[in-house]
Formats: sequence, C-alpha cells, structure tokens
Amino acid sequence: MDTISIIATGGTIDKIYFDAKSEYEVGPPNAIEVLRQFNLQLPYTITSLMRKDSLDLTDGDRERIAQTVAADPCRMIIITHGTDTMPETARHIIAHGGAKGKTVVLTGALLPAVFSATDAVFNIGCALGAVQKACPGVYIAMNGKIFMGGTVRKNRELGRFEES
Repeated sequence: MDTISIIATGGTIDKIYFDAKSEYEVGPPNAIEVLRQFNLQLPYTITSLMRKDSLDLTDGDRERIAQTVAADPCRMIIITHGTDTMPETARHIIAHGGAKGKTVVLTGALLPAVFSATDAVFNIGCALGAVQKACPGVYIAMNGKIFMGGTVRKNRELGRFEES
C-alpha cells in the first residue's frame, strides 16, 4: 500500500489562539490529531515544512513547497495550507513541474482545526479520498468539492472556493 505524504505549511488549519482578542500563532500541524481520530487503515507521514499564514508566504516559500513536492518519493501528497493564497501555491506547483506523475491535493480550513465547529476535519477527509482516486495533477479540496488546482479562487464574500 502506498504511503500518503502530508506536508503542513501552516495557515488557519494550524492556528492556535491565545485570547479573546484573536491573538494567535501558527502552531504544529493539527492534521496529526485530526488523523489520529480517523482510525486510518493506510500509511501516511506528516512533515511540518513551515508555520506561516498563507498571506505571509513569499515566492521563495512557494518555490520551497514545489521543490519539496518534487523531491518527495510519495506519489500521493496532501498539503495543508492557508486558504487565502492556496490557489497561488497550486498554480506555482503546476508551473514549476513539481507534481510530475504525482497526485497533489491542497486543503485547509476557514476555521482552525482546534475549534469545535471547524471545516478542517471534513476538508482533510475529502483530501484523503481525492489523493487516492484522482489522476496525477494538482487539486484543491475545499467545501466538499475537488477543484483542478489552476482553475479555482477563494470567494471571500461567500467564504467558499469556486471555479475561476
């Protein structure tokens, strides 16, 4: 059975809040605890590549993500990522050939995984299904849909992803 590589880059999914004034930091990958609850019957690894809000990602960070994907020996890769610039990172991976022969699924959350009312668990579950069944390429799994990585945008007003 193939191993799924999960690469955590930060974003809301990994945020830890300290007080009611919304002060936070991006912490360790919350996917660790989410996946522990799933009782998964498949092998996976989790790598914390960076702990950044996606609005703080630079082109150099996106290049580091693309290079990490290209160097990863796994053919199935999930990237947990902040939602604000997830489409930009997907396009960067596509443009720089980082996903050649691999299925790469980016996912995240509009609310931190540590919140009781979060979309993180659902989105990670969708990403797990997509990465196992989709053809090689780059995808985004959000809001119960699987989008091609180069054809999606975040609609901030409606709080969802949609075809661009």
